[in-house]
Amino acid sequence: MTNKAVLVGIYPQGGEETCQKSLDELERLADTAGAEAFARVTQLKNVPDAATCIGSGKLEELKELCQNNDISNIIFDCELTPAQIRNIENATECDVVDRSMLILDIFALHATSAEGKIQVELAQLKYTAPRLIGKGKDMSRLGGGIGTRGPGESKLEIDRRRLASRIAFLQEELRALEKNRQTMRAQREKSTIPKACIVGYTNAGKSSLLNLLTDAGILAQDKLFATLDPTTRKFALPSGISMLLTDTVGFIRKLPHHLIHAFKSTLEEAVYCDFLINVVDASDEECFEHMAVTEAILESLGASAKPILFVFNKADKCTNERLYDLRFLNGSRGRVVTVSIKENIGCDELISQLESLCRYGKTREHFLFPYSDQKSLNTLYNMSEIISTEYTDDGVLVYAWVDEKARGMFSKYIK
Repeated sequence: MTNKAVLVGIYPQGGEETCQKSLDELERLADTAGAEAFARVTQLKNVPDAATCIGSGKLEELKELCQNNDISNIIFDCELTPAQIRNIENATECDVVDRSMLILDIFALHATSAEGKIQVELAQLKYTAPRLIGKGKDMSRLGGGIGTRGPGESKLEIDRRRLASRIAFLQEELRALEKNRQTMRAQREKSTIPKACIVGYTNAGKSSLLNLLTDAGILAQDKLFATLDPTTRKFALPSGISMLLTDTVGFIRKLPHHLIHAFKSTLEEAVYCDFLINVVDASDEECFEHMAVTEAILESLGASAKPILFVFNKADKCTNERLYDLRFLNGSRGRVVTVSIKENIGCDELISQLESLCRYGKTREHFLFPYSDQKSLNTLYNMSEIISTEYTDDGVLVYAWVDEKARGMFSKYIK
């Protein structure tokens, strides 16, 4: 059964249009969580009211709206304090969640791996617990409503004195899983296979791109945050080069800092890759704003300087003028392709660009290895893309694409 919800936003002088766009996104978040947006309530307020966020007069209006229309949830497009949640719930007799709590609920809905579930529960406990205490409901949120889901929902019943130990336990579990991730990452580093990380705003088509290229079979829905756990797949390019593609959780505006921290180990895939594939929904009117959000988060992770390929998706739904603007404005910041993943348009150009990026910073070199040094030859084979091999009287003549490291290691054999 879908819960009816009222969406609430506040905005400063001159910020009503921005507020409505943010509420559009909040409505999609609510839909992903299983709530139907029944109405919107907005309030012009430069500074949120300390007690109720929206002020006593607007709160009375909100109360009447909820009582007259059998509303069960109120969702605020901002972060609320424990006192604000308690006061609003006491006045309206509805469950109140803020934007961060709603995102956490969706994360809980889509977490499937052990690491993802621990990250979600940890973030829920750190962010939600003090707010639930403030509600005066003994930290209980069982009942199946919006904001109640997740691997940590039953854990919210634990005594306050044990909350810190539960958080510490989860942090230790997460550290152990992060060590495993670091080990896997180190193994990928040794392989010298080019690594690309697919990033971008939520619901831009990242998972669809990975499915198209690798038949990964991961969930790709027209929902926000359909993908939470990162997925890595190998993709063989037409030239014979193999590369690793990693899908990541989508970004979103007002993504709480504690969520970025909770998912730091998975988001760090963007830091350790060789280049980024930034997928953008070109048909979205706010695509430029979405790109700015993505770039800001990448910068906060320390990954903004990576070589980047902009993939402007859903080109079949765009005007030529929009596509021209996107190409022109971003051409100096990285490589650009326009595609429609759903319609399989532009994929040849995309693959060509991936080929080029896999060879970014590499040069073609001739090496002559003496038969007495087969160990070095084997190392080169493991580190580089071999173009041709010829056995001569003087040794093994190898033509290969090599990076700076390989070029330096075997410089004495370069012809």
